[in-house]
Amino acid sequence: MHCPFCPHEDTRVIDSRVAEDGSSIRRRRECPACGERFSTVEQVEWRLPAVVKSDGRREAFDERKLRASFEKPLQKRPVSAAQIDAAVLAVVNDVRKSGERELPARRVGEFVIAQLKLLDQVAYVRFASVYRSFEDVQDFREEIEKLQRDLPAAQTLDLPLEDTAPKSAKSKKG
Repeated sequence: MHCPFCPHEDTRVIDSRVAEDGSSIRRRRECPACGERFSTVEQVEWRLPAVVKSDGRREAFDERKLRASFEKPLQKRPVSAAQIDAAVLAVVNDVRKSGERELPARRVGEFVIAQLKLLDQVAYVRFASVYRSFEDVQDFREEIEKLQRDLPAAQTLDLPLEDTAPKSAKSKKG
């Protein structure tokens, strides 16, 4: 490592510590030529694959867009920021583990939908309705039925699947 104070090309590591989050190492260094001390931080540099859109365009993977994919369907849902962070990290890890240089946007969407299914079933259905281009109520019904079959009994939604009249249309007892 070059000294930032003088043109000396080599510095000595005095102390190394793992950062609080465990994702980086902080090193205290000293230049043998000028005696100045400074700190550096080492982090793993991950190369995430490019995302190939349905029209063939290629974009760099953008974690902000990924986070928005979770935040929009999770609006006004009882899911904490920490849970969203964990889901985003899980998708980033899935993307990284794919080992691909380019990944279709549909595949990233499948990673997102899998995490939403675990996080919140309502958000899952919201996302699925856009992602899978639901055409009518029947598409929602089929997705909810599939969700109920796929999840353990303790996690299933208690959503009525039969048509119900709005409260204002029900007859009033006199």
